[in-house]
Amino acid sequence: MKCPINPISLIRPIPPIRPISPINPSFPQMNLQEILIENARRNAHLSAAPDPVAGDAADPRRRAYTLGEKTWFLPVDMLSDPRLSTVSNERDLARLRFRYDFPFWAATCVVINDKISSRDVPFVLNCPQRRLVALLEEDRRAGRPLRLIMLKARQWGGSTLVQVYFAWIQIVHCRNWNSLICAHVKDTASTIRGMYTKLLSCYPAEYWEEDVKPEFRPFERMNNTRVIPGRECKVTVCSSENQEATRGQDCAMAHLSEVAFWKDSPLHNPADLLRSVTSGIASKPLSFIAMESTANGVGNFFHREWVRANTPGASDKRPFFVPWHEIEINRSEIDDPEEFWKSLDAYERDLWTVHGCTLEAIKWYHDKRIGFPDHRSMMAEYPTTPDEAFASTTRGVFSSEDVGRLRADCSVKGERGEITVSVHGDAGLPMSPRFLPSDDGRLSLWRRPRAGGDYLVCVDIGGRSRDADYSVVCVFDRHSDGGDDTRPEVVAQWRGHIDHDLLAMKAEAIARYYRDALLIVESNSWESSSEGEGRYILERLSQSYSNLYYRQGEGQSARMPGFHTNVRTKPAVIANLVAYVREHGYIEREPLACDEMLQYESLPDGGYAARRGAHDDVLMTRAIALYVHAVAGRTPTFRMTRELYHALLDRCLR
Repeated sequence: MKCPINPISLIRPIPPIRPISPINPSFPQMNLQEILIENARRNAHLSAAPDPVAGDAADPRRRAYTLGEKTWFLPVDMLSDPRLSTVSNERDLARLRFRYDFPFWAATCVVINDKISSRDVPFVLNCPQRRLVALLEEDRRAGRPLRLIMLKARQWGGSTLVQVYFAWIQIVHCRNWNSLICAHVKDTASTIRGMYTKLLSCYPAEYWEEDVKPEFRPFERMNNTRVIPGRECKVTVCSSENQEATRGQDCAMAHLSEVAFWKDSPLHNPADLLRSVTSGIASKPLSFIAMESTANGVGNFFHREWVRANTPGASDKRPFFVPWHEIEINRSEIDDPEEFWKSLDAYERDLWTVHGCTLEAIKWYHDKRIGFPDHRSMMAEYPTTPDEAFASTTRGVFSSEDVGRLRADCSVKGERGEITVSVHGDAGLPMSPRFLPSDDGRLSLWRRPRAGGDYLVCVDIGGRSRDADYSVVCVFDRHSDGGDDTRPEVVAQWRGHIDHDLLAMKAEAIARYYRDALLIVESNSWESSSEGEGRYILERLSQSYSNLYYRQGEGQSARMPGFHTNVRTKPAVIANLVAYVREHGYIEREPLACDEMLQYESLPDGGYAARRGAHDDVLMTRAIALYVHAVAGRTPTFRMTRELYHALLDRCLR
């Protein structure tokens, strides 16, 4: 099925050469003729769909083969099959070719319903589908297990392609090769299996090699399982809401659909469900695990798996994403290319220069965008990049592009463990904090304390129970010694649920470990404690630790320990954090901080909060610490306290 747009049918004849003056001076002048020639080249590339029956002559993995008066371009590995020498007619050639040439089998044997015309048509791969099949075939030919995580866009047939590829393996390659379809709700899984039902009912009789007709039949009175007679391949459907139904399944392939919408609770855990489904799938050729979903914000299981798949060596899955401009129907005619080019804004110019879009695709985007209240809403529905797809809210405080640059520093793997205080250390020291590595530890440590290091430790106080907000202790290296990179850097983080008195001890130990760092406690919870427990903990901490952050009290009152977040200070710390993220002004190491930024919203009343069901405790430690770093600075008292402490510390260690 070729692209319906002729390379230059949507634009008028090329006018005489004249330069176009850009609206934005940062854009270079471009010649209209050069633009239109490049646009024609891009359209030609998109519309150059190979004939799946004749074979792609430009594919280096294919060679010409002639039988009688006809010539085809067949896969190279098929030409070495000894059975080819016994083929005497086109029907036998097709049967052998089915094993090696998925696009040919799909176009010959599979019928799907076309969404635009609502007619049954042969399944001829479109551009994104050809790209995905090339990825899968690379692993299949190499004898590797097939593992895929797919971030879906609308209307390009990703789920259909995965299910048809499953069918190809079960009908052409393997017997007794069972598959499972698991979606967020059972109806979606049944719809996916319905594609398979149609495929079997329309399968060409001359190419079906079994004695019984191709169809689904019930399997031993099991409502959720069907079997293909003759092939003895079972296909089971289930939903993420009924995890027990997946246990004990004997499967070689699993199609996990809309994973971002699977319930995530103590009773319904996507990670446990994935483990239950895939634990019985052996890591061998033609085994297949396909995890796919449209995006549903960040920080959930699917997003974490996507990030992991894009981290080299961290996952067994191949990531795959289709941008809106690769989908054939997303194009519109252009009446006046010169005026259209002049009307483009900076983002639309980037679509041309950075992402390689055609003018017709940009025109479609330009027109479609008018129907949305803001550009962020458009990006969430029709993403150009995965970061845009995962943007979780139209009221987001942080730009997904800015957070994406910050996330690039989060690939460094930290040590796990805990910092403890030993009373059995040096006799001259009251306490000797130590880092104890442990796989079960709640502290992530990316850099240990360095000589001359200047550190901030910020504490956000959470709850004690499992469902409460987390307590977070974050450590920043301020890099104030004028090195090569003077940006503040996250070097450690503790996150968990803990009693508040133990949290105070934990925070003090971490601060002492990092060379008696300035300890900043977000003190709202402790100051508002009705029973006075919080105030007592804060008072004890101020007595035991000398380098605690203080703020000026109301009116003429004395300084008070801790940072108080309120209607006056919160807008300031968030605005400061937005600037740091936008300018990439600090180095982040924890991916969860980036997730929380993309889940953070502006409220109608002018306030800020995490979206429903999300957290902001990690984010707030960054906001407060960077605000203190930027605004409060290092007071003379703070410098003297640190210098005096380290002089005494060095003396004790001699």
